[in-house]
Amino acid sequence: MKQLVAFDLDNTLAASKQPLEPFMSEALADLLGVADVAVISGGDWPQFQKQVASRLPERADLARLWLMPTTGTKLYTYRDGEWSAVYAELFDEATKQKIFTAFDESLKATGFVPEQTWGERVEDRGSQITFSALGQQAPLDAKEHWDPDFAKRKVIQADLKQRLPGLSINMGGATSIDITREGVDKAYGLRKLSEVSGFPLDGFLFMGDAIFPGGNDYPAKEMGLDTVKVRDPQDTASVIAGIVACLK
Repeated sequence: MKQLVAFDLDNTLAASKQPLEPFMSEALADLLGVADVAVISGGDWPQFQKQVASRLPERADLARLWLMPTTGTKLYTYRDGEWSAVYAELFDEATKQKIFTAFDESLKATGFVPEQTWGERVEDRGSQITFSALGQQAPLDAKEHWDPDFAKRKVIQADLKQRLPGLSINMGGATSIDITREGVDKAYGLRKLSEVSGFPLDGFLFMGDAIFPGGNDYPAKEMGLDTVKVRDPQDTASVIAGIVACLK
């Protein structure tokens, strides 16, 4: 029997950087009634607060919710009426500067400099540096059309791997690339969650839209977890309904 259901966030539970829709908020509340739930994604805590934590109905059992920003290098839980960090693994300043420089050099080398951007393209998330090709505030429609098949980011990713040996470089969201310490990916975060929560990995089920080689959800499959590849939040909600029916 599964004890914990873990999810990717963008394009799995919600559209990229958008809050949970009411149907998903209710579906997660239903799921929290029968199992623990984790959300692991590249966004930092403020994004998780906006997209997930603030969108759940009062009936949701938040004590069973594990929120894992920056690919699991941070973990937040709800205790005594508030969200607090269990841990946070941060980059040193020298490494951050090396990453910023590599992004600039890589974009020039690969030629993927978009004509229009919305906001900053490189965000320091403490334990993760994230590149958003069109900027942090890009509209959803522009993001969905820039690199739908991941082809552009695969070129940038390959170039960055040459410039930043010893760091993990993974594609995430609709236009982003996430850089973390070596060995940090969703498998790393999920193993940490197993240690902290006490739930064995064979009691986990993971759902994501990028469970394919090169996708940032694929490490969950590679580590041997049971996984479900979903197309979008509507597909995810259908799977959740089935899980709730089975676990009740």
